Amino acid sequence: MHRGFVVAVMLCASVESARAQRCLVAEGTNEAQLLAFYTAPLAFSVATAPEVTNAGRIRIGAELEYVPRPDPALEQTGACFTQKSEETSLSPVFGRPRITIGIPLGFSIELSYLPPVTIARATPNLFSFAVAHATHFAFGPAGGTTVMLRGHGTYGNVKGAITCPSGSLQQTTPSAPCYGTEPSEDTFRPNILGGEIAVGLSPTSRGFSFYGGAGANRIAPRFQVGFRDLTGFMDSTKVELQEPIVRATVFGGVTAVVRRVFDLGAQIYSVPSDATLFRLMGGFRFR
Repeated sequence: MHRGFVVAVMLCASVESARAQRCLVAEGTNEAQLLAFYTAPLAFSVATAPEVTNAGRIRIGAELEYVPRPDPALEQTGACFTQKSEETSLSPVFGRPRITIGIPLGFSIELSYLPPVTIARATPNLFSFAVAHATHFAFGPAGGTTVMLRGHGTYGNVKGAITCPSGSLQQTTPSAPCYGTEPSEDTFRPNILGGEIAVGLSPTSRGFSFYGGAGANRIAPRFQVGFRDLTGFMDSTKVELQEPIVRATVFGGVTAVVRRVFDLGAQIYSVPSDATLFRLMGGFRFR
């Protein structure tokens, strides 16, 4: 009886400890706003002006964007930990490869995988996908008008030292944050699922197209601390939104196609509640 009681108490303590490792944050907190802010650069937006992609056609390309820093006030967190400033800007740029494949009935699929190669202080491991359908109409400017409906998603993670980077480590006060000698290995998971509509216009027949659109992203980002202090305690707190939130998006850009085999473009992508981004795109076309 005595031994069974001890085991039961230990199990209860373990459950309480596991519960303490999960922190749910409300939408208006700094933690929630930071989670939402860093989903915006990872959203898998359109790569070019909308166009009808014939079955069997392949485009291989890439994108590159500048990742802005959040407002320093947002980096002051305290809902889940002792209040302190977080170093959330792991890399000033973000990029990824893309492949687009035309399939029957006017549909296309887009895929992207970013392997765990460290860029600055960020190590991504991200998979993105999209399914789109485009329809061309003869009305409008010389090249007509193309309307595209598109659904997309981004999953995986980005690892880096956010809660306790090298510059925040200290070995003097055990009760203060970042009492240790090794930086944290934290994990951010964007968990984005979205939809959008884009309209493209070709004012001339010389390969230039302009486009704009709007959509919405359902985001359920998660963050997990990975820090072991000098006492041996491992902080693996999970920070999550109380519930997924929906963010409106708007975007616009231009695409230039050269000799029907190469394209180059620029895009402004904005999640008005969180961040506005500038992206450069390029790709080669086959068939």
